[in-house]
Amino acid sequence: MSASVMSVAVAGASGRLGRLICEVVEAHPEFELAARLTSASGPDDGAQAHIFVDVTTPEASPELVERAVRRGQRVLVGTSGWSAERIEGLQRIVDEVDEAAVILVPNFSLGSVLGTALAQIAAPFFASVEVVEAHHQSKIDSPSGTAVRTAELIAASRAAAGAVPVSAPYADQRARGELVAGVPVHSLRLSGIAAQQEVRFGGAGETLTIKHDTLSNDSYVAGVRAGLEALRTSSGLTVGLDRILGIGGVA
Repeated sequence: MSASVMSVAVAGASGRLGRLICEVVEAHPEFELAARLTSASGPDDGAQAHIFVDVTTPEASPELVERAVRRGQRVLVGTSGWSAERIEGLQRIVDEVDEAAVILVPNFSLGSVLGTALAQIAAPFFASVEVVEAHHQSKIDSPSGTAVRTAELIAASRAAAGAVPVSAPYADQRARGELVAGVPVHSLRLSGIAAQQEVRFGGAGETLTIKHDTLSNDSYVAGVRAGLEALRTSSGLTVGLDRILGIGGVA
């Protein structure tokens, strides 16, 4: 292996996204796939790789990521379920480890990232905001990590602009969805869908919908490549593909 080539271990390699990431690594001249890790792998498997990629489950992810950070690996996280509270805990771990580098990406799709950025721009101008996300039936967690991140960024955008919290009447009723940072989020799990997100805004006499559809795993390839390439030189904790791509935001 050339000195300029970095080895990569992928945890969750048997999953939909894990298989794709393995393919991206194998096709990239600057990286070499060192290990395909599954739930049957031991805690030290893949420990010698320069980069550790986690695309497992929300339950397993925090422990796997912390272990990789503490043993000095550069880490790319694509697992859902990383709420603001979990990210705060990860930030503390990263701060404790010299030269730690972690990039956490709720969604590797360029279109999804741009949709969320547009939602941040619109957020301060509408009193009502709700998020509707839909995924395939095998997706374990709900709401999705992308929807959680979108809601958190919408709330941050409104706060930065001095806007009042989102109007969410009757939020105590279960059919009104889950409040994430004060924004109602609704989850659908349907056959025939890969991934879809709508952010719906309501104002005086008008509505605005920002919608993104993922039609195939091909939409993730460019984002995965960008995340891996950014890890070569990044430091500390970076949250969101938008930060890697230089797309402006408030949080």
